[in-house]
Amino acid sequence: MKFAICQELFEGWDWEKQCEYSASIGYTGLEVAPFALAETLSDISADQRKELKATAEKHGLEIIGLHWLLAKTEGLHLTTADDAVRAATSDYLIQLGDLCGDLGGTVMVFGSPFQRNLEEGTSYEQAFDRAVDVFKKAMPRIADRGVSLLMEPLTTKETNFVNTCDQAAEMIAAVDNPYFALHQDVKAMLGEGAPLPGIIEKHKDITRHFHVNDTNLLGPGMGETDYHPIFQALLDTGYDGWVSVEVFDYSPGAEKICEESMAYMKQVLADLGKPNS
Repeated sequence: MKFAICQELFEGWDWEKQCEYSASIGYTGLEVAPFALAETLSDISADQRKELKATAEKHGLEIIGLHWLLAKTEGLHLTTADDAVRAATSDYLIQLGDLCGDLGGTVMVFGSPFQRNLEEGTSYEQAFDRAVDVFKKAMPRIADRGVSLLMEPLTTKETNFVNTCDQAAEMIAAVDNPYFALHQDVKAMLGEGAPLPGIIEKHKDITRHFHVNDTNLLGPGMGETDYHPIFQALLDTGYDGWVSVEVFDYSPGAEKICEESMAYMKQVLADLGKPNS
Protein backbone atom coordinates (compact mmCIF):
# COMPACT_ATOMS: atom_id res chain seq x y z
CA MET A 1 0.00 0.00 0.00
CA LYS A 2 1.41 3.37 -1.09
CA PHE A 3 0.96 6.24 1.35
CA ALA A 4 0.91 9.92 0.39
CA ILE A 5 0.21 13.13 2.26
CA CYS A 6 -1.74 16.16 1.03
CA GLN A 7 0.81 18.89 1.46
CA GLU A 8 -1.32 21.97 2.07
CA LEU A 9 -1.22 21.20 5.79
CA PHE A 10 2.47 22.24 5.76
CA GLU A 11 1.54 25.89 5.86
CA GLY A 12 4.61 28.09 6.03
CA TRP A 13 7.06 25.25 5.24
CA ASP A 14 9.32 25.56 2.23
CA TRP A 15 9.15 22.80 -0.38
CA GLU A 16 12.47 21.21 0.56
CA LYS A 17 11.39 20.86 4.19
CA GLN A 18 8.01 19.41 3.18
CA CYS A 19 9.74 16.75 1.09
CA GLU A 20 12.45 15.92 3.60
CA TYR A 21 10.03 15.60 6.51
CA SER A 22 7.36 13.60 4.64
CA ALA A 23 9.93 11.10 3.46
CA SER A 24 11.36 10.76 6.97
CA ILE A 25 7.94 9.64 8.27
CA GLY A 26 7.58 7.02 5.55
CA TYR A 27 5.36 8.71 2.99
CA THR A 28 6.41 8.09 -0.59
CA GLY A 29 4.02 10.50 -2.30
CA LEU A 30 2.97 14.14 -2.06
CA GLU A 31 -0.43 15.34 -3.25
CA VAL A 32 -0.42 19.02 -4.13
CA ALA A 33 -3.01 21.77 -3.76
CA PRO A 34 -2.16 24.27 -6.52
CA PHE A 35 -2.90 27.26 -4.26
CA ALA A 36 -0.18 26.01 -1.89
CA LEU A 37 2.41 26.42 -4.64
CA ALA A 38 1.50 29.86 -6.00
CA GLU A 39 -1.36 32.33 -6.32
CA THR A 40 -1.83 31.52 -10.01
CA LEU A 41 -0.71 28.73 -12.31
CA SER A 42 1.16 31.19 -14.49
CA ASP A 43 3.36 31.96 -11.48
CA ILE A 44 4.77 28.43 -11.63
CA SER A 45 7.34 28.55 -14.43
CA ALA A 46 8.62 25.57 -16.39
CA ASP A 47 11.91 25.75 -14.49
CA GLN A 48 10.11 25.83 -11.15
CA ARG A 49 8.06 22.78 -12.11
CA LYS A 50 11.24 20.88 -12.91
CA GLU A 51 12.77 21.99 -9.62
CA LEU A 52 9.73 20.93 -7.57
CA LYS A 53 9.77 17.50 -9.17
CA ALA A 54 13.54 17.09 -8.80
CA THR A 55 13.47 18.06 -5.12
CA ALA A 56 10.73 15.54 -4.40
CA GLU A 57 12.59 12.81 -6.25
CA LYS A 58 15.78 13.64 -4.36
CA HIS A 59 13.96 12.64 -1.19
CA GLY A 60 12.46 9.50 -2.70
CA LEU A 61 9.03 11.02 -3.24
CA GLU A 62 6.61 11.17 -6.15
CA ILE A 63 4.34 14.13 -6.71
CA ILE A 64 1.29 11.98 -7.26
CA GLY A 65 -1.07 14.67 -8.47
CA LEU A 66 -3.35 17.58 -7.57
CA HIS A 67 -6.49 18.25 -5.57
CA TRP A 68 -8.48 21.32 -4.48
CA LEU A 69 -8.41 22.11 -8.19
CA LEU A 70 -10.58 25.23 -8.23
CA ALA A 71 -9.98 26.42 -4.68
CA LYS A 72 -9.06 30.10 -4.36
CA THR A 73 -9.85 30.82 -8.00
CA GLU A 74 -12.27 33.36 -9.47
CA GLY A 75 -14.57 33.14 -12.46
CA LEU A 76 -14.67 29.34 -12.61
CA HIS A 77 -17.64 27.04 -12.01
CA LEU A 78 -18.61 23.54 -13.14
CA THR A 79 -22.42 23.73 -13.30
CA THR A 80 -23.20 27.39 -13.97
CA ALA A 81 -25.57 28.44 -16.75
CA ASP A 82 -22.88 30.85 -17.98
CA ASP A 83 -21.34 29.28 -21.09
CA ALA A 84 -18.24 31.48 -20.92
CA VAL A 85 -17.52 30.53 -17.31
CA ARG A 86 -17.88 26.83 -18.11
CA ALA A 87 -15.55 27.23 -21.09
CA ALA A 88 -13.01 28.97 -18.86
CA THR A 89 -13.34 26.10 -16.37
CA SER A 90 -12.56 23.54 -19.07
CA ASP A 91 -9.53 25.58 -20.13
CA TYR A 92 -8.34 25.83 -16.53
CA LEU A 93 -8.65 22.08 -16.03
CA ILE A 94 -6.47 21.63 -19.10
CA GLN A 95 -3.87 23.96 -17.59
CA LEU A 96 -4.00 21.95 -14.37
CA GLY A 97 -3.47 18.78 -16.39
CA ASP A 98 -0.32 20.31 -17.84
CA LEU A 99 0.91 21.30 -14.37
CA CYS A 100 0.17 17.82 -13.06
CA GLY A 101 1.98 16.17 -15.95
CA ASP A 102 4.94 18.52 -15.62
CA LEU A 103 5.28 17.57 -11.94
CA GLY A 104 5.13 13.86 -12.76
CA GLY A 105 1.64 13.41 -11.33
CA THR A 106 -1.03 11.11 -12.69
CA VAL A 107 -4.23 12.03 -10.79
CA MET A 108 -6.30 15.17 -10.32
CA VAL A 109 -9.13 15.06 -7.78
CA PHE A 110 -12.15 17.21 -8.57
CA GLY A 111 -13.67 18.21 -5.25
CA SER A 112 -14.09 22.01 -5.21
CA PRO A 113 -17.57 22.08 -3.61
CA PHE A 114 -18.20 25.81 -3.96
CA GLN A 115 -17.38 25.77 -7.66
CA ARG A 116 -19.86 22.98 -8.40
CA ASN A 117 -22.88 23.88 -6.23
CA LEU A 118 -26.15 24.26 -8.09
CA GLU A 119 -27.15 27.84 -8.81
CA GLU A 120 -30.64 28.95 -7.85
CA GLY A 121 -33.09 27.71 -10.46
CA THR A 122 -30.75 25.00 -11.77
CA SER A 123 -31.98 21.41 -11.59
CA TYR A 124 -29.67 18.52 -10.85
CA GLU A 125 -30.20 17.23 -14.38
CA GLN A 126 -29.19 20.55 -15.92
CA ALA A 127 -26.12 20.73 -13.71
CA PHE A 128 -25.20 17.17 -14.61
CA ASP A 129 -25.32 17.88 -18.35
CA ARG A 130 -23.25 21.04 -17.95
CA ALA A 131 -20.62 19.27 -15.86
CA VAL A 132 -20.37 16.45 -18.36
CA ASP A 133 -19.82 19.02 -21.13
CA VAL A 134 -17.04 20.75 -19.15
CA PHE A 135 -15.27 17.47 -18.49
CA LYS A 136 -15.65 16.17 -22.04
CA LYS A 137 -14.03 19.29 -23.45
CA ALA A 138 -11.08 19.06 -21.07
CA MET A 139 -10.43 15.33 -21.08
CA PRO A 140 -8.64 14.78 -24.41
CA ARG A 141 -5.75 17.09 -23.48
CA ILE A 142 -5.63 15.88 -19.88
CA ALA A 143 -5.55 12.26 -21.03
CA ASP A 144 -2.78 13.09 -23.50
CA ARG A 145 -0.66 14.06 -20.48
CA GLY A 146 -1.27 10.64 -18.93
CA VAL A 147 -3.33 12.23 -16.16
CA SER A 148 -6.64 10.93 -14.81
CA LEU A 149 -9.29 13.44 -13.73
CA LEU A 150 -11.27 11.97 -10.86
CA MET A 151 -14.73 12.90 -9.63
CA GLU A 152 -14.96 13.13 -5.84
CA PRO A 153 -18.35 12.67 -4.18
CA LEU A 154 -18.75 15.00 -1.19
CA THR A 155 -21.28 15.13 1.64
CA THR A 156 -24.44 17.24 1.57
CA LYS A 157 -22.80 19.46 4.21
CA GLU A 158 -20.29 20.54 1.57
CA THR A 159 -22.16 20.58 -1.73
CA ASN A 160 -25.50 19.80 -3.34
CA PHE A 161 -23.99 18.20 -6.43
CA VAL A 162 -22.65 14.62 -6.62
CA ASN A 163 -22.90 13.34 -3.06
CA THR A 164 -22.51 9.60 -3.58
CA CYS A 165 -20.26 7.22 -5.44
CA ASP A 166 -23.31 6.04 -7.40
CA GLN A 167 -23.90 9.58 -8.67
CA ALA A 168 -20.23 9.94 -9.56
CA ALA A 169 -20.39 6.62 -11.42
CA GLU A 170 -23.27 7.98 -13.52
CA MET A 171 -21.16 10.97 -14.48
CA ILE A 172 -18.17 8.80 -15.28
CA ALA A 173 -20.31 6.71 -17.61
CA ALA A 174 -21.62 9.87 -19.32
CA VAL A 175 -18.17 11.41 -19.83
CA ASP A 176 -17.02 8.05 -21.20
CA ASN A 177 -13.26 8.55 -21.14
CA PRO A 178 -10.90 5.96 -19.61
CA TYR A 179 -8.98 8.77 -17.90
CA PHE A 180 -12.09 10.10 -16.16
CA ALA A 181 -12.74 7.96 -13.11
CA LEU A 182 -13.70 7.87 -9.41
CA HIS A 183 -12.01 9.20 -6.32
CA GLN A 184 -13.16 7.87 -2.94
CA ASP A 185 -12.81 9.75 0.34
CA VAL A 186 -13.52 8.10 3.69
CA LYS A 187 -15.10 11.14 5.36
CA ALA A 188 -17.39 11.63 2.38
CA MET A 189 -18.31 7.95 2.08
CA LEU A 190 -19.24 7.83 5.75
CA GLY A 191 -21.99 10.27 4.85
CA GLU A 192 -23.58 7.82 2.41
CA GLY A 193 -25.07 5.75 5.23
CA ALA A 194 -23.87 2.41 3.85
CA PRO A 195 -20.98 0.17 4.96
CA LEU A 196 -17.77 1.40 3.37
CA PRO A 197 -16.48 -2.06 2.33
CA GLY A 198 -19.60 -2.49 0.20
CA ILE A 199 -19.12 0.89 -1.48
CA ILE A 200 -15.46 0.08 -2.15
CA GLU A 201 -16.36 -3.30 -3.65
CA LYS A 202 -19.16 -1.92 -5.80
CA HIS A 203 -16.99 0.71 -7.45
CA LYS A 204 -13.63 -1.08 -7.50
CA ASP A 205 -13.38 -1.05 -11.29
CA ILE A 206 -13.54 2.74 -11.60
CA THR A 207 -11.71 3.85 -8.43
CA ARG A 208 -8.28 5.36 -9.09
CA HIS A 209 -7.46 7.23 -5.89
CA PHE A 210 -8.33 7.12 -2.18
CA HIS A 211 -8.30 9.74 0.59
CA VAL A 212 -8.11 8.74 4.25
CA ASN A 213 -9.37 10.95 7.07
CA ASP A 214 -12.17 11.01 9.65
CA THR A 215 -15.40 12.89 10.31
CA ASN A 216 -13.57 14.97 12.92
CA LEU A 217 -11.55 16.40 10.00
CA LEU A 218 -8.30 14.81 11.22
CA GLY A 219 -6.28 11.89 9.93
CA PRO A 220 -6.88 8.14 10.16
CA GLY A 221 -6.52 6.92 13.73
CA MET A 222 -7.25 10.39 15.10
CA GLY A 223 -11.00 9.86 15.22
CA GLU A 224 -13.53 7.09 15.76
CA THR A 225 -13.43 5.40 12.36
CA ASP A 226 -12.06 1.86 12.36
CA TYR A 227 -9.85 1.41 9.32
CA HIS A 228 -9.47 -2.35 9.57
CA PRO A 229 -12.51 -3.13 7.39
CA ILE A 230 -11.66 -0.26 5.05
CA PHE A 231 -8.10 -1.39 4.39
CA GLN A 232 -9.25 -5.01 4.19
CA ALA A 233 -11.71 -4.01 1.48
CA LEU A 234 -8.99 -2.20 -0.46
CA LEU A 235 -6.76 -5.26 -0.21
CA ASP A 236 -9.58 -7.63 -1.19
CA THR A 237 -10.46 -5.61 -4.28
CA GLY A 238 -6.85 -5.40 -5.42
CA TYR A 239 -6.67 -1.62 -5.17
CA ASP A 240 -3.14 -0.60 -6.15
CA GLY A 241 -3.42 3.19 -6.21
CA TRP A 242 -2.33 5.73 -3.62
CA VAL A 243 -3.78 6.02 -0.13
CA SER A 244 -3.45 9.71 0.61
CA VAL A 245 -3.96 11.43 3.97
CA GLU A 246 -6.14 14.54 3.61
CA VAL A 247 -7.12 16.52 6.70
CA PHE A 248 -9.06 19.73 7.17
CA ASP A 249 -8.21 20.59 10.78
CA TYR A 250 -4.55 21.55 11.03
CA SER A 251 -4.68 22.62 14.68
CA PRO A 252 -2.76 19.61 16.10
CA GLY A 253 0.18 20.58 13.88
CA ALA A 254 1.54 18.99 10.73
CA GLU A 255 4.01 16.75 12.55
CA LYS A 256 1.43 15.21 14.87
CA ILE A 257 -1.03 14.63 12.02
CA CYS A 258 1.56 13.08 9.73
CA GLU A 259 3.13 10.86 12.35
CA GLU A 260 -0.04 9.61 14.04
CA SER A 261 -1.74 8.92 10.72
CA MET A 262 1.23 6.92 9.41
CA ALA A 263 1.66 4.97 12.65
CA TYR A 264 -2.01 4.04 12.70
CA MET A 265 -2.13 2.97 9.04
CA LYS A 266 0.94 0.79 9.47
CA GLN A 267 -0.57 -0.76 12.60
CA VAL A 268 -3.82 -1.55 10.78
CA LEU A 269 -1.91 -3.29 8.00
CA ALA A 270 0.11 -5.23 10.55
CA ASP A 271 -3.09 -6.28 12.30
CA LEU A 272 -4.38 -7.54 8.96
CA GLY A 273 -1.23 -9.52 8.37
CA LYS A 274 -0.04 -7.17 5.63
CA PRO A 275 2.79 -5.16 7.19
CA ASN A 276 3.85 -2.16 5.16
CA SER A 277 7.64 -1.93 5.26
